[in-house]
Amino acid sequence: MNTSPMHWTTLVDAPTLAAHLDDPQLRLFDARATAAVQGTADMVAAYAASHLPGAQYADLNLDLSDLSKAGQGRHPLPDDEVFARKLGLWGVSPAHQVVVYDAGDGSMAAARFWWLLKLLGHERVAVLDGGLAAWRAAGLPETAEVKTQPEEAPYPASFDRSRIVTADAVRARIERESGWLVDVRAAERFRGEVEPIDPVAGHVPGAVNRAFASNLRDGRFKPKEELHAELAALLGDRASSEMVAMCGSGVTACHLLLALEHAGLHGAKVFAGSWSGWISDPSRPVAKGAT
Repeated sequence: MNTSPMHWTTLVDAPTLAAHLDDPQLRLFDARATAAVQGTADMVAAYAASHLPGAQYADLNLDLSDLSKAGQGRHPLPDDEVFARKLGLWGVSPAHQVVVYDAGDGSMAAARFWWLLKLLGHERVAVLDGGLAAWRAAGLPETAEVKTQPEEAPYPASFDRSRIVTADAVRARIERESGWLVDVRAAERFRGEVEPIDPVAGHVPGAVNRAFASNLRDGRFKPKEELHAELAALLGDRASSEMVAMCGSGVTACHLLLALEHAGLHGAKVFAGSWSGWISDPSRPVAKGAT
């Protein structure tokens, strides 16, 4: 067993994670997901068939969201006390190194899990760079064995609400300035040319578009120096703490936050309801076309 200390706060590569699979301080999670509720059973079955050794399953719809909340988008945030209890049941405490992966590039649910833990103040949480595909490409082991960890008390923290942006806050700010709200959906969705998921097409007036795929090359995050240059150009003369990320439902927006943190640009926030939450109130303005 490799007993060197783990201190991963943004990304970890597959070989490095593989060297620490037996570390008792590691808590590993499989967060493969599809956006649709009906995808849950398929993802559970895929996890049960094969996953990284020691990984527990975290479901986007059931564990990382609270779908009972109305008007807050397709993936409303869970209550922090509910999420804290869930972490305790999973055996996660402030002392543990958490790593989460999904079946994509971190954009499906892994970055969402990462962000929720960051909201609680948990420092040592990272996303597996390249996800399950990178693990398999490296020929690393998988298993069907489901392993649980000893339960802990509920995680002793609550969400930092200053890092969660509401629709009302977005509306108040777009009336004063533009360019600080970054929509990570694909360009054609941002422009309102297509909308495969939500009932209204378009974007929040004043938002700019940077598709989350721009953070990646061959399914993995670009080097931090390259990301820093690109994202600093996007920020212009703004501090990174002034940026707010959004997407369709508040999930892939977390991918941009992860890219920013990896690049050394700290403090950005997420519009949690994102586009699906914005359009739940028909009085809110909608724009189409390019920025």
